Amino acid sequence: MKERIDLRKEVREMAKKAKEVSHRLAHLSADKKNKALLEMAVALEKNKELLIEKNRKDLGALEKANLPSAMMDRLRLTPAVIQGMGEGIREVARLPDPVGEVVRMWRRPNGLMVGRMRIPIGVIGIIYESRPNVTADAAGLCLKSGNSVILRGGSEAFHSNQAIVHILQKAIRRIGLPEEAIQIFSRIEREAIQEMLQLEEEIDLIIPRGGEELIRFVTSHSKIPVIKHYKGVCHIFVDETANLEMATRVCLNAKVQRPGVCNAMETLLVHEKVARRFLPKIAEVLQKEGVEIRGCPKARKILSDIKEAKEEDWYEEYLDLILSIRVVKGIEEAIGHIATYGSLHTEAIITSDYENAQRFLKEVNSSCVLVNASTRFNDGFELGLGAEIGISTSKLHAFGPMGLEELTTTKFIVYGDGQIRG
Repeated sequence: MKERIDLRKEVREMAKKAKEVSHRLAHLSADKKNKALLEMAVALEKNKELLIEKNRKDLGALEKANLPSAMMDRLRLTPAVIQGMGEGIREVARLPDPVGEVVRMWRRPNGLMVGRMRIPIGVIGIIYESRPNVTADAAGLCLKSGNSVILRGGSEAFHSNQAIVHILQKAIRRIGLPEEAIQIFSRIEREAIQEMLQLEEEIDLIIPRGGEELIRFVTSHSKIPVIKHYKGVCHIFVDETANLEMATRVCLNAKVQRPGVCNAMETLLVHEKVARRFLPKIAEVLQKEGVEIRGCPKARKILSDIKEAKEEDWYEEYLDLILSIRVVKGIEEAIGHIATYGSLHTEAIITSDYENAQRFLKEVNSSCVLVNASTRFNDGFELGLGAEIGISTSKLHAFGPMGLEELTTTKFIVYGDGQIRG
């Protein structure tokens, strides 16, 4: 009981400090924030040996647990990864400051000038698994957008995350900012998350990053608004007018470049008029890369050596070298399949038909819809947002990669010259 009381006290104290600090962060100049970000980037790179040493502790524990290689890859800190973390923070520093931007102004008939101004959200809680680079990305984006942040990383990266935050806290202290702007839980108990999710007066937004189980747990227990991203069941539709050489390149990249990430292709839809020409070609290059293919009855008539795709496969986020293939009658059936089985994450069409491209863009309602490009581009950095805090598949308040603008909200501002309401 005493431990539970101590845990509750620790979590509430962190949230209280974050709330107090958020008022100061909201009014920092862009110059001050950028100086802090550049100091953070340098500090990470200067301490790479320490970070790699702490990361080895995490990796050593996981090797004993015999975890999949994809998870080990997400956790590993190398000099190149640490340099990438530093460059990601520098990229955020180079971006325009969204805070204070007036996004629209209009004049009312009574002469009032009405507008909307970007302001920080306030205190953001981020609950995530695996990747230690998320710690640095989240800290940088929240600081630049004027928000304080409370981080709760997974136990599998505990030592790495603690070291990153301590380095970043020292860096911002040197610039004269309070270290409470970036905080991380020093405890791994799940009860700490449950306590955090009750603090609706102190914390303004929760962003979970990780597996579907984690996100559903957070959503079901939180009194605070949650940005959701349950899974990424991403599709590519190869239309009858597609350049099949292009389609092969794009589909190969979307599936095998990094199969364990949320914007990798999980289902390939192929127009029946090009299926006999395209499927043997794409199957050959995918199978050379070790991809297991599962197909619908029409696909299996063309590719006799592939497994049968069952109903549950169409809903599946494999995060592995596995792909489901379905042959469809045309764009209408492709869009219908995505509407039924998709997760609102990322979809692409490969086509030379302008009308079909436009129809796909308009009728597919996922967070990112692409024409003649890999699903792997649904990423904050690739889309020009700098580092991202996550990809939202809920349509409130953000949809898609969450960069600086998505970490702000807007308030109304009004200019008058003595108007009164009658």
